[in-house]
Amino acid sequence: MSDIAKEKAARLLRKRGSVSSLSSHEVKAKEFLGKTKDSMSTVSYMDEPGHHDDLPRPAVQMENSYQLGPTKRFPVVTVNNILKDVLTSYLQEKKYEAELCRQMTKTISEVIKARVKELMIPRYKIIVVIHIGQLNDQSMHIGSRCLWDPTSDTFSSYAFNNTSLFALANVYAVYFE
Repeated sequence: MSDIAKEKAARLLRKRGSVSSLSSHEVKAKEFLGKTKDSMSTVSYMDEPGHHDDLPRPAVQMENSYQLGPTKRFPVVTVNNILKDVLTSYLQEKKYEAELCRQMTKTISEVIKARVKELMIPRYKIIVVIHIGQLNDQSMHIGSRCLWDPTSDTFSSYAFNNTSLFALANVYAVYFE
C-alpha cells in the first residue's frame, strides 16, 4: 500500500472516530514474511468529550414495530382527576389579573403535562391547552379541530370557576404509530 493511500485511509478513519496504523492484510503479510518492525494500534476518540461536537451525527433509524394501535387505552378519567386537582390547587383563591393569569397558564400547562407523563402511557403525544379569563357577565365559546383517529386518539377536558375567573383545561392525547 502506498504512503498516499495510507494517509487517505488514516484521514478517513480519523473522521469516523478511530485510527488504525495498518490494515489487516498488511499485518498478515508482515507476520508471514517475518517483518515485525511496524505494529498495529487502534485509537478511538468517541469517549473524549468535545471531540465530535463539531461533526454532525447521523439520525438514528428505528425499525418499524408494526404496532398500529395502542396496547392500553388513554386513561381519560385519571387525567380528568389530574386536571381538577391542578386547577383547583392553583386557582382556588386567585383573583383575575391579566399578567398573573398569563404566567399561570404556562405554569399550569407544564404541571399538567408533567403529571400526565408520569402515568407512563406509551406512544401518546400529549398536548395541553389552558384558557383563563375574567368572570364578568360575558360568554366565551372555545372550539378546536384536529385530524386524528377516533379509535386511538382522545382528549380530556375540565372547566373551573371561582368568584373572579374561569379556567378551561384541555389535554389531547394523540397516538404516535
